Amino acid sequence: MIITCPNCNKQFKIDNSLIPDEGRDLQCGSCDHIWFYNVQEKNNEVLELKQEIISEDIETKAENKEDKIEEKQQPEEIIKTEINNKKKEKNSEKQKNTSTLKKTENKGSKFFSYLIVFIISLVALIILVDTLKTPLINVFPGIEIILFNLFETLQDIKLFIIDLI
Repeated sequence: MIITCPNCNKQFKIDNSLIPDEGRDLQCGSCDHIWFYNVQEKNNEVLELKQEIISEDIETKAENKEDKIEEKQQPEEIIKTEINNKKKEKNSEKQKNTSTLKKTENKGSKFFSYLIVFIISLVALIILVDTLKTPLINVFPGIEIILFNLFETLQDIKLFIIDLI
């Protein structure tokens, strides 16, 4: 059964077995209003038809409505086909515009993606050289000065970027 809160008009679906015949207090879960609900509050009267309906009347009215619907559908179909044609034209124009925009966006995005890959690769190479600094110096003794200068340059670049920020 569906019960409506008299305070906020929120509706709740409640199992019939939860409410006894003599009624009970209920609390709204939305506004916390408490009220007494009795099952007999509902209108239990049986609805009766006061007039007899003639089936012929109904059939003629239904036929008239079908004729009117058919007359209305013909212009509606024409309008719908025109609207569909316009939509197709607009979609084709949008596709052309988006394809040209995508081409220009792809050029810019490709450049930045290549730049990011280059920077990440350079950082990975520097980390690798720093990690393998001692074995490289043992194999190539002259590389110690080059690595020292490289790390000093990187330190200077780091300090320059920090000063910019």
